[in-house]
Amino acid sequence: QVQLVESGGGLVQAGGSLRLSCAASVSIFSVRTMDWYRQAPGKQRELVAAITSGGSTNYADSVKGRFTISRDNAKNLVYLQMNSLKPEDTGVYYCHLRITVNYWGQGTQVTVSS
Repeated sequence: QVQLVESGGGLVQAGGSLRLSCAASVSIFSVRTMDWYRQAPGKQRELVAAITSGGSTNYADSVKGRFTISRDNAKNLVYLQMNSLKPEDTGVYYCHLRITVNYWGQGTQVTVSS
């Protein structure tokens, strides 16, 4: 059973920064893609950022230039550095990976005040 545990969320003012972490209970060395998703109140869950095992990254247009995803395969960790935060970044952020089936963390709340 794969477990993902997110941390690092909180309340921050607009323009501030947060760094989210996702700890996996299994080795992520061979996991092709690790993702961060978010879900704002009343909205569908959306992909924020993804990183492949080779280090290639992909970002939602709304976060390009502000967010950076990275992974530490040796520590089974995935990070999301979020800078220049905006109120519209508010939501629950989820770590995700797929090994035959989809696995999700419990989520961490990010609230950006204006």
